[in-house]
Amino acid sequence: MSGLQDFGDESFREAMRRLLAALDGEAQLTPMGRAVQRQRIVDLLVNRLRAEACFAGNPEIAEEDIRAPIVIVGLPRTGTTLLHRTIASDPRLHAARWYECRFPAPLDVAAGEDPRIARAEAEVRAMLEGVPALRSIHPLEATAPDEEILLLEHSFYSTTPEGTVNVPSYGEWLSRQDHRPAYRYLRRLLQLIQWQQRRAGSRAERWVLKTPHHLAYADLVLEEFPDSLLVQTHRDPLESIPSLASFIHALWSLVSERVDAKEIGRQWNAKMAHALAHCLAVRDRYPDRFVDVWFRDAVQDPVGQARRIYAAARMPMTPDAEATMRGFLATNPREGRPPHVYTLEEFGLTRAGIERDFAAYRERFILGRERGD
Repeated sequence: MSGLQDFGDESFREAMRRLLAALDGEAQLTPMGRAVQRQRIVDLLVNRLRAEACFAGNPEIAEEDIRAPIVIVGLPRTGTTLLHRTIASDPRLHAARWYECRFPAPLDVAAGEDPRIARAEAEVRAMLEGVPALRSIHPLEATAPDEEILLLEHSFYSTTPEGTVNVPSYGEWLSRQDHRPAYRYLRRLLQLIQWQQRRAGSRAERWVLKTPHHLAYADLVLEEFPDSLLVQTHRDPLESIPSLASFIHALWSLVSERVDAKEIGRQWNAKMAHALAHCLAVRDRYPDRFVDVWFRDAVQDPVGQARRIYAAARMPMTPDAEATMRGFLATNPREGRPPHVYTLEEFGLTRAGIERDFAAYRERFILGRERGD
């Protein structure tokens, strides 16, 4: 990285400083965990340097049009990954693959396999070897479409650190900040990835994005991408919240000396309740910008739900697109994964507490539907 000094928008610096302090003072990292977290932050900074160099050397990137993205939101563990990857199999849609999210800037190398892929595959392999339970919780593949939360992480305004370590002071500070700089930088990184994909021959017309993080910032998604369609997935928080807590527990266990399951339950229950309340308020202001998909419908008939989404997005479901989706599903069966086992109690959660904290959401999207309202 000799000679590169431009990190772009400087708004990331205070967020990074807060994260570093929390990692040092709160996260209780193992020696390996400290090394992993240090390397991740170095990677983010190097990625920013490389991205800015690419922007400077290729001003046409700024002209890339991020047009009418389909943005999948919803609580974690509500079928967002299945829906996202099913739709992303349609070649008419751009989707960011995991290695592109981790390393969005291209490397200047000779023709051949992108070296970012091998590095991403090594990271995924290490995660699965460190905590084998991850295989039953979330499909991790270096070359598969994944969440742009990893792109938002480059601004240091994302929940990725909180999902991997216990950094409550950072999370509390982050909850009080204006996240517009993060979404502006997300757009730039999407332009960078789209530029690369188009150079590689992609003829995609628009994006399919996905991350539950957007629930808490749905207004900023609509502000930064004013022609976007938000797809909200639904599942009873009585099922999704303990499942999410189990996922977070597996991730914290990779790098932490001590993992408090009940602290995970407390933090993430509160975080998701706040995010959903925010999204409900945004929906009331922009009701025509959302389409709803229920977890069981997505699992039982993802292509049928994709067809509904396409209709709302005014995008035709072609025979080729449907065949591609069905081909993806045939080669990526959910039943091949081991069962994901968890309980409310192990994370200090109770039925009564979740019913209280998610009362408005459950009445509107879970209980109302069960009653046929």
